[in-house]
Amino acid sequence: MTGTIVGQPLPRVDGRAKVTGAARYAADFNQDSQLHAVIVSATVGLGRVTAIDSARVEAMPGVVAVITHRNAPRLAYGAHKTYIDPAVGERLHVLQDDKVRFYGQPVAIVVADTLDHAERAAAALQVSYESEQPTVDPQDPRAEAIIPEAAAQPDARIPADTARGEADNALANAEVKVDETYDIARENHNPMEPHATVAAWSGDRLTLWSKSQFVVNEQAEIAAIFGIPAEHVQVNCPFIGGAFGTSLRTWPHVTLAALAARQVGRPVKLVLTRKQMFFTTGHRPRTLQRIGLGATREGKLTAVVHEGTGETSRYEQFLEALTAATGYMYSCPNVRTRYRLTPLDTGTPNHMRGPGEASGIFALECALDELSYALGMDPVELRRRNEPEIDEAEGKPFSSRSLLQCYDQAAEHFGWSRRDPKPRAMRDGRLLVGMGAASATYPAYHAPASALVRLRPDGTAEVEVAASDMGPGTYTSMTQVAAETLGLPMERVRFSLGRSDFPPAPSHGGSWTMASVGSAIRAACLAAQEEAAKLAVADQRSPVFGANVEDVEWAAGRLRRRGDQAPGQPYRDIVASAGRAIEADASAQRDPEVAHRYSMHAFGAVMVEVAIDPDVGTIRVRRAVGAYGIGRVVNPRLARSQCIGGMIGGIGMALMERTALDGRDGRPVNAHMADYLMPVNLDIPHLEAHFVDEVDPHVNPLGVKGLGEIALVGMAPAIANAVFHATGIRVRTLPIRIEDVLTS
Repeated sequence: MTGTIVGQPLPRVDGRAKVTGAARYAADFNQDSQLHAVIVSATVGLGRVTAIDSARVEAMPGVVAVITHRNAPRLAYGAHKTYIDPAVGERLHVLQDDKVRFYGQPVAIVVADTLDHAERAAAALQVSYESEQPTVDPQDPRAEAIIPEAAAQPDARIPADTARGEADNALANAEVKVDETYDIARENHNPMEPHATVAAWSGDRLTLWSKSQFVVNEQAEIAAIFGIPAEHVQVNCPFIGGAFGTSLRTWPHVTLAALAARQVGRPVKLVLTRKQMFFTTGHRPRTLQRIGLGATREGKLTAVVHEGTGETSRYEQFLEALTAATGYMYSCPNVRTRYRLTPLDTGTPNHMRGPGEASGIFALECALDELSYALGMDPVELRRRNEPEIDEAEGKPFSSRSLLQCYDQAAEHFGWSRRDPKPRAMRDGRLLVGMGAASATYPAYHAPASALVRLRPDGTAEVEVAASDMGPGTYTSMTQVAAETLGLPMERVRFSLGRSDFPPAPSHGGSWTMASVGSAIRAACLAAQEEAAKLAVADQRSPVFGANVEDVEWAAGRLRRRGDQAPGQPYRDIVASAGRAIEADASAQRDPEVAHRYSMHAFGAVMVEVAIDPDVGTIRVRRAVGAYGIGRVVNPRLARSQCIGGMIGGIGMALMERTALDGRDGRPVNAHMADYLMPVNLDIPHLEAHFVDEVDPHVNPLGVKGLGEIALVGMAPAIANAVFHATGIRVRTLPIRIEDVLTS
C-alpha cells in the first residue's frame, strides 16, 4: 500500500472540534429530565456494613433515592469475561451484599435533582461498619505470594515460570554478576477526563453515554450484569479525554448509573470525583522484582534470573507481562523467570500504559546498566554484545528487530559519544550531569476487527468501526488508511467510531488499534471497491461494461480497464447508476501460521540527560531522545506526539508518581492532584522521537506495529541510569526522590 496519504504528517481531522469545544465527552450528553447520582464510598478497608441511616438523607432537598445493598435489586451478574478481565476471580458485585473488600468500595448511591443536592446528601449519609485490619502492603508479614492460577496453566499467555538452561548455577559461577531487587510504587492513571456515565432506559432497552476504551465489551458486560440481551444495550463514546488503560474495563460506576436510572425511571448522570478514581477504576500494581545477571569478563551474558511479584485484589487475580520480555531481549543460554501475585485488600489493579513491560523492563535495564559498570564497559556496547539472532525464548526468528539501529539513531541525535563514562564526572557549573540509556520493547499485537465502508452518491465514503479514541489520533490515522486505499482525498472520507452498534473492534489499548482496526478498514475498503466494480462491469452505461472484474483497476478513486490511460469512472457515477449507496463490511485478523512462525515485537532505545543539584537533591530531566522500530509509520506527526506523551509518562513513573496507602485502612492518602505528583509543563524538557526505517511484511497488511505503549517502557530505566551516572548513587526504588540522592 503506497501513496501520498499514509506516511504523511497530516493534522488531526478532529482537532478543530476539540479546541472549539464541539467534541462531546461522556458527561456532555445531558438528557431531558436527567437526575444526578453521587457514590458513597466505604471509609473502612475491610469489614461489613452494619447500618445505613438513609431516612434522614431521603428527606433532604432534591433527593429522589438512596440506593444501598438493602434496597438495590438483585442483579443477574451473568458470566462474562474477555481478555481484558482477570481470568480468575469475579468482578465486584456492587450493592449486592454488606461486605467491604477495600477502602472506597461503593456502599450506596444518592440520586437527586441537581449535582449539588446529590453531593450534599451523599456527604450526609451515615454508614456504620464492623471493620477489620486490611492488608495493603505486599511486604506486610501477613501478605503471602501465590502462584497465579491462570499463569500456571499449560501454554499460559503469561506463564508463572519459564526456564532454559541452568540459570541459577550459571549465576552462581559467573565471572561477573549483579543480583539486586527493585521496587516500583503503585500508580493511578489520572487522565484529564474523569470517568462518567449517563444512563437512560426506554422500556427494557438501555442507552449509555460512557467513557470506555472498549464499547462492545461494555455493551456485553452491562447486558450480562442486568441479564438482558446485548442488543438491548447501546454504548456511545465518540471522544475520550485520556485514559491510559483505566477505561478498558467496565467498572462499578457504570452499573450503578444504569441501576439508578432504572430504579428512579429517569436518565441519570454519574461522574466520579478525582478522589474516587483512586478507589475503583484500577491502578498500576506495585511490583517487587529481583534480577540476577551473570556474564563473562568480555560482557557476554551467561545467566539471567528474573523474579517478580505484583499485587492483586483478593477477589480477582490480575496478571500482567512483568517478566515476559526478559526471555527474548538479549542472547543468553541460561534464563529463568518467576511470576507471583500477592492478594491484598485493595481494588483490582488494571492495565496502565506499557503494562507489565514498563515495570519489568525497568528492573532488567537497570540491572544491565549495573552490570556494565561492574564490567567497566559502555552500557550500549554491553547491549550490542548480547544482541540475539532469534527470539531465544520461543526459538523463532523475529519478524523484524531494529534494536541496534535504534541505538545508532538515538546515539547520533543524543550525542552519546560525548558522555564521560565515570560517575559524577560530568558537571554543568555546580550541577551534576548524568546520561543514561535503556532499551524498550512491546509486543506487536493484533486482534480480530471489523469495519464497514459506505460509498455515497456524492462521491464521499463513510467508514464505521466500534473503536475508541483516547487521544492518539485514531480519527486521523484511520481516515488516512481509508483515503489511501480508496484513492480519495482526506476530506472526502468520514470516519466514525465509538458506538457499540458499529462493526466490532478490540479494546483501544495494547497498542493494537492501528494494526487491527486499520487492517479491517483496509479490507472493507477493498471489499467496497470490489462491490462497486461488480456493479460497474454489469452496467451498460459504464465505460467498463462487459469487462471481467479481474480486468479492471482502481486509480485515484476511479475505475478503468487495466492498462487503460483513460481517466476512469469515479465512485459517484457508479453509486448513482446503482441508485443506492454501496456498502461492504469486512474483517481482518492475523494469519495464525505467520503468527506461529515469527516472534513479533517493536523495539526502541532511549537516552536521557539529567541534572541534579548536589545540595538539595532536585532531579531534572533536561533532554531525552527515543528511537523506535515500529514498522510503517502511518502519520509521523501523530507518532511523535504519542512518543512525547509516553516519555512524559515515563518521567512521572521515574520521579513523581506514587499512590501512598495508609496501612491502617488502605486509604490512598494522596488521592488528589496536590499530593499525587505528575509532570506538568515546567517538568517537560526537550524531547525527541525518531523512527527507524523498518519494513515488516509479516505483522499485518499495513506493516505497522504499536507505538503508544513502547514510548513509555524505556524511559524510567533510562532516567534511573542517568541518575546513577550523575551521582554514583544507585536507586532501585521508583519513584526516585530527593532524599534518595542527597549525599552526606
